[in-house]
Amino acid sequence: MEQLKSRIEAVLFVTAKVLQVNEIAEILEEQPEVVEEALLELIMDYASREGALEIDDENGYILQVKQEHLDIVEKLCPVELKPPVLKTLTVIALKEPIRQSLLKDLRGSNAYEHVQELLEKGLISRHKDKNGRSYNIKTTPKFAEYFKLKGDIRALVKTLNIDNGVKDDPEEGGNAGVKEGKKTSVNEGVIENLDEELG
Repeated sequence: MEQLKSRIEAVLFVTAKVLQVNEIAEILEEQPEVVEEALLELIMDYASREGALEIDDENGYILQVKQEHLDIVEKLCPVELKPPVLKTLTVIALKEPIRQSLLKDLRGSNAYEHVQELLEKGLISRHKDKNGRSYNIKTTPKFAEYFKLKGDIRALVKTLNIDNGVKDDPEEGGNAGVKEGKKTSVNEGVIENLDEELG
């Protein structure tokens, strides 16, 4: 059992995503019942260590950093954003500086939540316009750093090859073609991922 637990731990570490018992069993060529028993023991092992890692089993099994240490992760790891938020960020980058009211027209009412998330992650900045009735929004140097952009960030237009159809499909609840909970990492390959998500 100890050897199986170690092998399961290796699978969770390498894949770094939520896996179901059957998926782990298939990878290790073991019976699902045996794998599930070993997983339960492994979860208890991690809980007793009082370390920085844990195995979350809410929607499957994933090895992750505990909530209390996420501030460290955010400093050291790439930002993660859901595709709808990435779309909003892309619109900001292409049209910056953009009025928040216009952004809402283009991206729907969810744009306000997206803006708040992007502000918290330091990817955009927001300042009152001259009339003081709305905000002007633009990207920050951190945005260019994460997207590995050099020079004019409007080159993103050609990279993404997108048109004016920036609104999500309302029939899909503003999350067209996106599976619930799916995230895209903003790292060196993010432009390719964005192109795939927005295509």
